[in-house]
Amino acid sequence: MKIAFVGKGGSGKTTLSSLFIRHLAANEAPVVAIDADINQHLGAALGLPDAEAAALPAMGAHLPLIKEYLRGTNPRIVSADTMIKTTPPGEGSRLLRVREENPVYEACARPVRLDDGDIRLMATGPFTESDLGVSCYHSKVGAVELCLNHLVDGPDEYVVVDMTAGSDSFASGLFTRFDMTFLVAEPTRKGVSVYRQYKEYARDFGVALKVVGNKVQGEDDLDFLRAEVGDDLLVTVGHSNWVRAMEKGRPPRFEHLEAENRMSLQALQDAADDSYADRDWDRYTRQMVHFHLRNAESWGNAKTGADLAAQVDPEFVLGDPMAAAPRLG
Repeated sequence: MKIAFVGKGGSGKTTLSSLFIRHLAANEAPVVAIDADINQHLGAALGLPDAEAAALPAMGAHLPLIKEYLRGTNPRIVSADTMIKTTPPGEGSRLLRVREENPVYEACARPVRLDDGDIRLMATGPFTESDLGVSCYHSKVGAVELCLNHLVDGPDEYVVVDMTAGSDSFASGLFTRFDMTFLVAEPTRKGVSVYRQYKEYARDFGVALKVVGNKVQGEDDLDFLRAEVGDDLLVTVGHSNWVRAMEKGRPPRFEHLEAENRMSLQALQDAADDSYADRDWDRYTRQMVHFHLRNAESWGNAKTGADLAAQVDPEFVLGDPMAAAPRLG
């Protein structure tokens, strides 16, 4: 499953995503974690010392390698230089899988040892104007979008992305790359404002969205969230002494997280697992093509000097990872 954590700045989305990653590792699930936030704190939330978190390799810095590897032998892509953040795979493209070794992981991912197992951690890295040929900070997460476009995963595998704050992911098609999006909201007017933005955008693209109420302190907070987000409210998370200790850099073992919060994390996993049955590879592929064509027309063709619409393989559908090869339509 591909899972996103979103929310306004300060909502606790990085903390919640790190807890969810720890929960999955405790359940012995394979996890690729990606820090796609502009202000990157996921490494520290997973227990890395500041120096190690700052030294994580930047995906943007390895973009030429990522493009060249994913391009493979795809005849529709004349050079890696013509690939942009929305370039879809086609026949001959190399695909990424959660449980494999490949040059992209070797360059961009680092193992992180948690209490109950290892996960892979990747980070977008600092913004540079050359990241994907777009001179705006939204291109920071472009390397993530390109990799997700080429990633196939199964029902017992997890890719967890800590997204940029607010609704900035709607500047690209990245928000459509997930089986489940968890929106972390505090019980305040500002806390639910991003929910309304996400709900409006997500409706047109069939994005599965559930709300995680954070910093909920009583029935009044719970009633407020229920009134504002309705059935989209999945679980709530309250005060946690474990999280407070983690934020001080001295977390106890994860097994000592409060029982009610462990139950909330299990509810998140159950919701994510259930969402996999609704995955539609055809729609998933159509959406990536939609955003690619839109980007090609608005800036990509002019930037690369190529007709990027020609990169679309009309017969290709990103397929089931259990198959020996990508499924063709």
